Amino acid sequence: MSAAAHFSNDRVYKGFLVWLCFWGWLSLTCAGRLSVSSQNLQVHKHLKRLNKPAVKSIQSPDGDIIDCVHISKQPAFDHPFLKDHKIQMNPSTTPELLFEENKVSKKPKVERINPVTQLWHQNGVCSEGTIPVRRTKKEDVLRASSVKRYGKKKHRTVPLPRSADPDLANQSGHQHAIAYVEGGKFYGAKATINVWEPKVQSPNEFSLSQLWILGGSFGQDLNSIEAGWQVSPDLYGDNNTRLFTYWTSDAYQATGCYNLLCSGFIQVNSQIAMGASISPVSGFHNPQYDISITIWKDPKEGHWWMQFGDGYVLGYWPSFLFSYLADSASIVEWGGEVVNMEEDGHHTTTQMGSGQFPDAGFSKASYFRNIQVVDSSNNLKEPKGINTFTEKSNCYDVEVSKNDDWGHYFYYGGPGRNANCQ
Repeated sequence: MSAAAHFSNDRVYKGFLVWLCFWGWLSLTCAGRLSVSSQNLQVHKHLKRLNKPAVKSIQSPDGDIIDCVHISKQPAFDHPFLKDHKIQMNPSTTPELLFEENKVSKKPKVERINPVTQLWHQNGVCSEGTIPVRRTKKEDVLRASSVKRYGKKKHRTVPLPRSADPDLANQSGHQHAIAYVEGGKFYGAKATINVWEPKVQSPNEFSLSQLWILGGSFGQDLNSIEAGWQVSPDLYGDNNTRLFTYWTSDAYQATGCYNLLCSGFIQVNSQIAMGASISPVSGFHNPQYDISITIWKDPKEGHWWMQFGDGYVLGYWPSFLFSYLADSASIVEWGGEVVNMEEDGHHTTTQMGSGQFPDAGFSKASYFRNIQVVDSSNNLKEPKGINTFTEKSNCYDVEVSKNDDWGHYFYYGGPGRNANCQ
């Protein structure tokens, strides 16, 4: 049979099925076929929106495909308010370290810390004028609860240190070990984060370490900008440690997403890919690796910028995306978060940080060091009045300290389920 005849017969067969469905026969068969067909169409349209035409593509050793997309064709410009937006290639200024705090060195003098890179760099680079975008695959979208929810966090994933209700915390399925400051106006934050590869028990759980820039209440109007590293089998399909960002202006309901999985964040950097694997990672009693992340509000343009390390200005969240954060943040948080699905009625064994409790110390427990906030004069300052919060300290804990090399720092994390955490 010719291809044309086969195609014609296939169309007739599908048409006959639709006719039978219309008259109520084969209802279960039809419902299944049509729902699968509808889902495939939705997924196809979504992939077309996310995966922009590439100038060139790079195959990463971990199986990712990194597309080098022209900067003006990136997903951000699908946003109706960004159709005529003029890309700001650089912030008007970067936060300055106050003179009296210069005694805090950028790197510790005793323990050796090593730089990290991204795996895809082994096989190529994107040229100036393009940005690297991790290609979304069909199976990535199908792992989500729905096409609409792909790339989005679930509601109530921010730690509630001021009004924490243990029952509420347990119902949300999310657990944290964080340090935080509140009660002022903050225009950004910085931290250097130890990078590990924690074990995640279930594919629909995750483990991350990040900073949160928060504005508004913890109700329906929360504004949040987030960045750090995460292990999320559900989002990425593997257990690799990956750089990520997140934003929302309505408490994770309709707005915002991870990385570049919706319109919003405008990337200007050609060297760092959101959602790509970080390599290498720290090991127990082995070399330690960390990443520095700075997020700050441009005092001139009002956009929220992100910098990775000392030299990679990645891009910005336009100020119009937010309500409260259009002015300033009211809370800054640093620390770890895991999802605890309590499968079989037991606490998850998903690790936070390195999987060790804070008292294990350097090269065993994970840390945040040189944590700082940005003030209204665009200066980096030591945070005042640091608090800590964790829902279950027997599962995951946090301990804050200070010295001349690391400034304000803390060790955090834990193994999850253990003799004292069931």
